[in-house]
Amino acid sequence: MILPAHGLGGATDLPIPFTAAVIGASWALTISFAVLALAWKRPMLQADGPAEDPPPRRPWLAVVGLVVTGWLLLALYGGPEDASNAGLGSLYVLVWVGLVPLALLAGHVWRDLSPWRTITAGVRRALGRPEGFVPWPARLGYWPAAIGLLAFVWLELASPDPGSVEAVRWWVGAYIAAMLVGGVVFGSAWFDRADPFDVYSAIVARLSPFVLDGRWRWHNPLRSLTQVPVAPGLVAVLAVLLGSTAFDSFSASPFWQRRNASDVEQTLVLVGFCVVAGVLFAGAAAATGGVTRQQRRALPGLMAHTLVPIVIGYIVAHYLTYLVEKGQETVLALGDPLDRGWQPFGDLEPSYWLSGHPELLASIKVTAVVLGHVVAVLTAHDKALDVLPRSHRLSGQLAMLFVMIAFTFTGLYLLFSV
Repeated sequence: MILPAHGLGGATDLPIPFTAAVIGASWALTISFAVLALAWKRPMLQADGPAEDPPPRRPWLAVVGLVVTGWLLLALYGGPEDASNAGLGSLYVLVWVGLVPLALLAGHVWRDLSPWRTITAGVRRALGRPEGFVPWPARLGYWPAAIGLLAFVWLELASPDPGSVEAVRWWVGAYIAAMLVGGVVFGSAWFDRADPFDVYSAIVARLSPFVLDGRWRWHNPLRSLTQVPVAPGLVAVLAVLLGSTAFDSFSASPFWQRRNASDVEQTLVLVGFCVVAGVLFAGAAAATGGVTRQQRRALPGLMAHTLVPIVIGYIVAHYLTYLVEKGQETVLALGDPLDRGWQPFGDLEPSYWLSGHPELLASIKVTAVVLGHVVAVLTAHDKALDVLPRSHRLSGQLAMLFVMIAFTFTGLYLLFSV
C-alpha cells in the first residue's frame, strides 16, 4: 500500500464533473433561500433538556479497544520502515476517516473503545483518585482538542514527509504520552475536552439516528445535534476539521502542485484555511442586531453545532473512495503486521469497484455536500429562531446563510477542480 505524498488527499478521489458541480450548487442556493423564506417560524428542533449522562463504559468493548490498539501499534512500531507499514494506513484511513461512519452508525462508541480511558481509569483507581487529581479548567474548554487536531492534520497534510514511518511513530508516541498523563491528572474530563479523536467522535455521534447518549435508541438526529456541549474552543475544533479538509483538496489542485510550495508555506496556508473558516463562521454567527455584547460573544458557540453537517458532508465527498478502497488494503495489510509473509486472508484482493463507476461516485459526492449544506441550513435556521431576538430572526440569519453557501460552493469547486 502506497500512501500519497500528503497523507490523504483529493487526488485519491476522482474530481466531480463540472455539470454535477453546477447542479449541486444550484440546489444548495435554491434550498437555502427557500428555507429562509418558507420554513417554520418557531423553534422545532431544540432538545427538551441537556443530554443525559452516558451509561457506564462497556467492559467488553474496552477489551476490544485494548486488543485492536495493541495490534495497530504492533504494526506501526514493529512493521517495515517504508510506506507498506500497515500502521500508517491504520492511522490515516481506519482511525481518521473511519471515525466518521463509525460515530454515525454506532454513536460515541469511541468512548468505550478508548484504550487510554481504560488504562488511566485503572491507574486512578489504583492511586485512590478515581476522578483524577485536578478538575478540568472550564476556561480551557475544547482548545487542547483543537490544537491536537491541528497537530494531526499538519502531520497528514503539511509536514515534510507524511508517509514517514519515523515521523508517525513520534507523533503517535507523543499523543499516547499526552493521553496517559492527562487522563491520570484530570480524569475522564480530559478525554471529553482534550483528546482530539474522542472529541471528534463525540461531536459527530450527535448526528447518529441510532444511538443517543450511549443508548441504542431511534431518534431525530437534528434534535440531538443541538446537545453538543458548548465550551470555549468548540468553533476552533470545527474550523480545523472544515479548513483542513478544504486545504487537502486545494493542495492537490494543479495550481498548488505547480507552485511546489515549501514546508513553511504548506503549514501557513493550512493554518490560514482553518483560521479563515473559523473567523468567517464566528463573524456570521455574531452578525445580528438586538443583542448585548455578552450575548454576541456567545452566539458563535451556540451556533457551532450547525457546522457539523457541512464537515461530515465534505469529508464523505472527499474521502469516500479512500476509505472504501484504501481501507480494504489496510485491513489486508494488518493480517501481516510484521511483514513476515503471513496470509490469513488467503488470496483475497481489494475491490476497486467504486473508482470504476465515476458517474455514481460523482453523484454520491455532490449529494453528500448538498445534503450536508441543507441539514446545516435547517439547523442554523431553527437555532436562530431560538437564540435571536424576535425582531432580528430574519435579518440575523442572512450573514450565516451566505457563509454556509460560500462554504458549500467552495467545497464543490475544490472537488471539481482537483
